[in-house]
Amino acid sequence: MNPTAVVTGGSRGIGAAVCRLLAQRGYRVIINYNRSPDAARALETELISAGGQAIAVPADVSRTEDVRRLFRTAEKTFGSVDLLVNNAGISKRQVLTDATDRDYEELMSVNFGGVFRCCREVIPYMLKTHSGSIINIASVWGICGASCEALYSASKAAVIGFTKALAKELGPSGIRVNCVAPGLIDTEMNASLTEEELRAFCSECPIERPGTVQEVAAAVLFLADSASSFTTGQVLQVDGGCAI
Repeated sequence: MNPTAVVTGGSRGIGAAVCRLLAQRGYRVIINYNRSPDAARALETELISAGGQAIAVPADVSRTEDVRRLFRTAEKTFGSVDLLVNNAGISKRQVLTDATDRDYEELMSVNFGGVFRCCREVIPYMLKTHSGSIINIASVWGICGASCEALYSASKAAVIGFTKALAKELGPSGIRVNCVAPGLIDTEMNASLTEEELRAFCSECPIERPGTVQEVAAAVLFLADSASSFTTGQVLQVDGGCAI
């Protein structure tokens, strides 16, 4: 039986690239989305048309009941969950003195809270088989921080710490937990950058260009694959070397 993957924030950008690559490698894919139903359904149709198995499922990862319903749907549809990719996230660029309590609550509830809720929900499914892989998408800013993105950086740093702690907790149960930390990736989230900002950022990286969503997806696939079966609690930076 082919393994099943749940990919949060799977309708666009990095999430969609991960869904495509996993489907190509034989995974049955749960495409989670929140605000992009048309994109999610189009991706579902695309994967099925290519011979894969996929279903688009709405859920706001900042809401516990939504997350529970997401995994109940995964179990009902495919019977198990073998891989969880926590990709859903939001960003806000602002100086800290402009940040509101609402900004803080939204960033933490989605970027870190979503990871927490989805991990808490998937673990019982993985314990049944004494196996499974969880891959959390953080950010290079969770490692080195970014000016005007203090709250975003903090939320991603929390994901990294959580990944390492949970890897220790779940390792004896045969479950691996790892993290991918992308740098500047060519996605809609970064479309607001001016050409000047983009050039300035790229000039500071050894590989002087933005990354692609396919390059991040390839890192996710490596951590999901049996080739990395002795790898857990790690942060794989896909950042063009910008955090060296």
